[in-house]
Amino acid sequence: MAKINITDVVNEGKFNRFHLRLLICCCIIIVFDMFDLVIYGSVIPILMKEWSISPVQAGAIGSYGFFGMMLGAIFFGVLADKFGRKNILILSVVLFSIFTFLCAFAPGPLMFSIFRFIAGIGIGGVLPNVIAIMTDYAPKHLHNTMVSIVMCAFSVGGILAGLVGIYFIPLMGWKSVYWVAAIPLLLIPFVVKYFHDSPAILLVKGRKDELRLVLSKVNDKVSLTSDMEFVISTETEKNPNSPVIALFKNNRALGTVMIWVAFFMCLLMINGISTWLPNLMFSAGYALSSSLSFMIVLNIGAIVGTLILGGLADKYGVKKVLVPMFIMAAVSLTLLGFKTNMTILYLIVFIAGACTMGAQNISYAFVSQYYPSLIRSTAIGFASGIGRIGGIIGPTFGGFLVSLNLSAQMNFLSFAIPGIIAAIAFSLVPLRHAYDKKTKEIDIA
Repeated sequence: MAKINITDVVNEGKFNRFHLRLLICCCIIIVFDMFDLVIYGSVIPILMKEWSISPVQAGAIGSYGFFGMMLGAIFFGVLADKFGRKNILILSVVLFSIFTFLCAFAPGPLMFSIFRFIAGIGIGGVLPNVIAIMTDYAPKHLHNTMVSIVMCAFSVGGILAGLVGIYFIPLMGWKSVYWVAAIPLLLIPFVVKYFHDSPAILLVKGRKDELRLVLSKVNDKVSLTSDMEFVISTETEKNPNSPVIALFKNNRALGTVMIWVAFFMCLLMINGISTWLPNLMFSAGYALSSSLSFMIVLNIGAIVGTLILGGLADKYGVKKVLVPMFIMAAVSLTLLGFKTNMTILYLIVFIAGACTMGAQNISYAFVSQYYPSLIRSTAIGFASGIGRIGGIIGPTFGGFLVSLNLSAQMNFLSFAIPGIIAAIAFSLVPLRHAYDKKTKEIDIA
């Protein structure tokens, strides 16, 4: 019986209609995933006045969404590796769309916080599965590029949130921005029809007919017949009894811990800034519309940075790109605290977006390639989930800083320090961690 290695079939495939369809759909999902997360930042000044809540209370409400994301990323990440990524992704989209939409009908802070928490669970479940699916089916030479494009959609969602906030709030009030959240529900039939679980999961579950079908879509140059035996690369290892324990096996323990530290610091920095940048700029004397425009520029910088860094990562290796970028992130955030003319200020905000959110986006590509396929969703879910603890602290930390009436320099410096810690943590992640039957080791670039 002829044998065919499914990892080789995927890696040697050429970008085609299947990849394009997958890429577009994942990007749309991520756009609204991010929109639902950051739109709260656009309505904070209004809700603080309408509901008479303090900066610390407003920050706490923001943190409830991030707490939900932490639980969703970990819980749904593990479930996806056990039961398949497709259905978990669908469930996540339904949760974040419906409950973000319901935020528009919240009568007060309590119900708003509950809806935001449940929506956060869905938001958290999306990313581990989208990134894992993209990595599972991307040709090897396009791994970082395709993940980078998907991660750019996060920034598009941030830009969309800023634009919707600028134009919808004055016309129809703050509730109108949450009506947009129902749009992703229209994607569910498309996901049901065209998405598949990872090749490794299909093989382990014995779904060989579906595996044969999806491999023919991924790589139409390979002839597949019903009498072929499918095998999997040793890089994926055996199906682990516990994908969580597997994160620490085969010399991955130090790398896993350092990745978690880096993600914690990254998301504390990014989520704190994303939530409070409009308010911090507003407090510094800029108009609300100008303050919201800073968030748009921040996300434009993240898009450009992600695409550039993705190309550099394919050429030089992800780790060599991440460490200096997070150092630059800390520097740029520190500079935001100093008063300067608008042109230079917009440039600094642009660089901050490229080096904070852009570098964080690339770090997901790093994690998706650092671990084998059968524990990939778990790995991304735990990294994202641990990071969300920092994300939970970030908005509350920002609210605490605002309540202290500190100078702008001290506020931004406080958010810059985690960038330095993230750079140190990523520098300590060992790249040689998995075993191959020929070389005994696999280098993760």
